[in-house]
Amino acid sequence: MTEELDPIIYPIGKAQNQEFSKEVLYRSIMMVEAAPVSLRKRLETIAPQDLELSYRKGAWTVRQIVHHLADSHMNMWIRFKHTLTLENPTIQPYNQNSWAEMEDYKTAPLESSLMIFEGIQQRFSALLKTMSESDFKRTYTHPEYNKQFTLAEATQLYAWHGMHHVAQIEGIFK
Repeated sequence: MTEELDPIIYPIGKAQNQEFSKEVLYRSIMMVEAAPVSLRKRLETIAPQDLELSYRKGAWTVRQIVHHLADSHMNMWIRFKHTLTLENPTIQPYNQNSWAEMEDYKTAPLESSLMIFEGIQQRFSALLKTMSESDFKRTYTHPEYNKQFTLAEATQLYAWHGMHHVAQIEGIFK
């Protein structure tokens, strides 16, 4: 029996971890490159007061999602760099909900976070294109889950993550 997903919360479905291949890598790179372009395009059409809308009651606002994307992908970038240069590092987790309640998430201009997200995604795409097969097998340990993740898994997760949040924003204005 398959799990019924709420399309408002998961407009593109949940992240899928597929067996890593050149095709999966190619799709991941396309998603990494598309997310900031789609986000900027959508934000250009949103009135300032609509930045405080959320995709469902109690969820983050458009503004919080944009700041979250910058912070989350910065953390991802650091995790990748540590994993490529250290042997199975233990990454530093963070409480994304607590971060989303901080004042900068509610008041900081979106352009700063949008530029961060665009820059990280460009660097991430460039890095993915140079990584070897053995690089994607490298692991880090996530202490909250007490689990090791490969960079192949993390690549797919963060490719999905950007598009997931862009789709949530899109859903507000349908």
